[in-house]
This record gives sequence, C-alpha cells and structure tokens, in this order.
Amino acid sequence: MHGHHPRTPEAERSRRWFMNKALLTGGIAALATMTGCSDGSSNASGSPSGAPSGSMPSGGPGGAGGMGPGQSEVKYKDFVGLTTDGKVVDDLYAIHSTDVSTDKVVQAAQAFLDGLSQKERTSCTFDVDDDEWLAWSNVDGYERKGVRMGDITDKKRDLGFALLGAALSAKGLTQTRNIMKLNQFLGDYNGGNRDTLTEGAYFFTFMGTPSTSKPWGFQYEGHHVAINYFVLGDQVVMTPTFMGSEPTSATYEGEKITLFKPETKAGLALIRSLTSAQRAKVIDSKVSKSGTDMQAGAGSDNLKLAHQGLPGSELTSAQRDKLLDLVRVYVGYMDDGHAEVRMTEVEKHLDQTYFYWLGKTKDTSAFYYRVHSPVVLIEYDAQSPLAYGTKTGTGGGRPSGQPTGQPTGGMPTGQPGGGGGTGGPGGTPTQQHIHTIIRTPNGGDYGVDLLKLHLETDH
Repeated sequence: MHGHHPRTPEAERSRRWFMNKALLTGGIAALATMTGCSDGSSNASGSPSGAPSGSMPSGGPGGAGGMGPGQSEVKYKDFVGLTTDGKVVDDLYAIHSTDVSTDKVVQAAQAFLDGLSQKERTSCTFDVDDDEWLAWSNVDGYERKGVRMGDITDKKRDLGFALLGAALSAKGLTQTRNIMKLNQFLGDYNGGNRDTLTEGAYFFTFMGTPSTSKPWGFQYEGHHVAINYFVLGDQVVMTPTFMGSEPTSATYEGEKITLFKPETKAGLALIRSLTSAQRAKVIDSKVSKSGTDMQAGAGSDNLKLAHQGLPGSELTSAQRDKLLDLVRVYVGYMDDGHAEVRMTEVEKHLDQTYFYWLGKTKDTSAFYYRVHSPVVLIEYDAQSPLAYGTKTGTGGGRPSGQPTGQPTGGMPTGQPGGGGGTGGPGGTPTQQHIHTIIRTPNGGDYGVDLLKLHLETDH
C-alpha cells in the first residue's frame, strides 16, 4: 500500500471545476474557450443509435462520450467495463504466459521512479486498484494528479520518455510525441500563456510497484493523450488508449507533422472494399455525421453499446484481412511483441467483430467509424474544430501548415468546411480535429479482469 487515501469531496470538486464552470457560463462556447477541446458524445444516453443529442456537450458531467469522469465518475470497485447490454461476457481473458518479456518496461519504470525526489514520487504513486486509473480525461483543462513532465528536470524527463519507449512501439512513441508537439503548436497559435497547451502538460501516475511478477501499471495523460498501461507478469493491457489532435497537420519548429494518416487510410481501405450491399449495412443512413460522435471516451467506463454494422462473419477473406489491418494500426501503438499477442486475441473473435460507419467515404471526408468485438473497441471520429482554424483554410483535413489567420483566443476563425467553423456537436467536422480510442470490452480495460483473476488464484 502506498498510503494514499480516496479523493476527498473537496478534491473531486476541484477536478471538476473547469467542466462545471464551462457548462454554467455558456455551454459549448465557454467549454471550447476554456479547454481548447471537448470529446462529447453525440449520444449521451449510451444507446448505440449515434443520434445527435443537441447543443449541450454530453461529455460533461454525467455524459457518455467522455470529456472526463465528471459527476458520475465510476469508481474502481464499481467498474464493469464496456458491454453490449450491461452483462459481462465471461471467460474472455486468462492469466497465462505470453513469452514476451516485460523486463525492459519494468526496469524503465523503476529507473524513472528512482530518479524522482521523494515528494515527486509520493505525488504520483497509488495502489494498484486505485480510482485514479479511471480519473483521466483528454481535455487540456482537466486537473490531473501525478508528475508533470514540464515541472521536472531534463534528465528525469528523458527517463520518462525512456519508459514510454519501452512500453510503446516506435510508431506509438512518435505519435505520442507529435501529439504533444501539436499541443504546443495549438497553444502558441492561440496566443500562448496557457500552461495546459504546451509540450510539458503531460502527467505520469503509477499504480502499484513495478514488478515482473506482481500487478502494477502506469498512466500517461494530458491534452489529447491518455495511455493506460497495466502489467501482470509478461501480460500487458494497454487500454483505454486515447489519442487525438487539433490540428492534425501543422509545421512546428520547422518540422512538418501530420497525424492519423494510417488510421484514416485503413478505415477508407476497408469501407471501399465492401460491396454495395455490405456498405448499406455498415454506413448508417439514418444518422448524419455530427461534430462529435465518439461514444466510449473518458467517463464512459461502464458504457452499454450494442454492436452495429456488419460482422466479420459476413466479410470475404480479403475484407477480413483489411479489418485486421485496421485493428493492427491501433494495437500497434504498443510494443511489437505484445501487439502480436493482442492481435491473436482479436483474431479469435473476428466473426463477432462489427464494422460501423457515419459520414462520407472520400479521402477528405470527415467521418466516424467503429470496430467492436467482445475483446476490442476502436473509434475514430473526425470532429468539428474548437480552437484551431484559418481564414483561408483548405478544409477536409488537408494539411494547412502554419496558420494564416490571427490567434483566435480559443475559438476557430474559419468558416464551416474551411478548416474552422463552430465547435461542438453542431459544428462542421473536418480531418483537422480527430479523436481516436481503443478499449478492451467486458472488464478488460485497466487490466481489471486480470487483476481479479490474479487475486482469486494467487491470494
């Protein structure tokens, strides 16, 4: 035990301050101005229809789409996980040897912790089953716990990046770093003086003690990034992992950065491989793509979400390969060895893996898609801009480079469809603001099911 106590009501109120004040002082506009980004669901009830919910962001307190835990934050002891109907499918996960060593990530985590001061270490360590696992958010203004990367020395920060390098694939690490860079770009574009819109506004927390045999894990989060990494022996669960950006393409300190091309291309490759009859089942003709359609973001840990679209059992062999290629993009954020272990798990349930789509299917279209099986949920959502835009924006997610307009102070300057537009569910989505998430349904997120099995069998 690390001596931490549950968060007090006062601390809980402090963490929710930014959301509550935003909602009280003007809904979406205030929220966008204060946070620079929201991840509200278009379906606050958690039902699978995806129908727009109106003008208020459902990702706020009690929402299902996930700007943050909010008023109805699920506690660890009450965690059920994502299900189709509230009932967990049994016997999906088991404690077993993967033959993929976790020694490097354990050593890197211990080295980072050893490099911290006692005060810093105390601030970022929690019990392995602490509520802190579930208290993450993708918005920039959320009040986080842990060690902030911008507040520690370069040497300590390098140790933190070494941990991420051990836990993630090269692609996953590059993507994480580029999201951080574009967060700084966004802050600079909006006039600076926002310590949440910087490369340093990302936090580490640790649950349990790094070990090659006992359960432990870490969380790395900030604006547009939330990585939850659970370890038990040589098994790893790296979900929920949220990654997003606004903008998705810009030049930062002379470096041209473009994010989410693989995620976009893999989705388009699969949808375009389908026959007309298959596409009629996958593309929802009853629901229009809104400014925000993500269902399983932060604060949605016990979401009920029915399968929609076309199951893998109705795909050809070539189409099934494209479905696996799509899943592999997201699973591939984690280290290569454990990514292969995860893909084997996904393949076992390929017949029950559903593909669902909202929006058009052109290269520049702003669309939403979902991959959903008993063991994996993936969402990709091109959203309306909230804090970035240009007066002469190219729209449709085409790289805009350095912005030509004046800093917006948190609100986009462009017109709908032109790289800017109104933010929130009612805005016009573009590929310059993308949110993605990968989860492990039926109690798998945060390694909860594995920890329960461990406690039942080993203690």
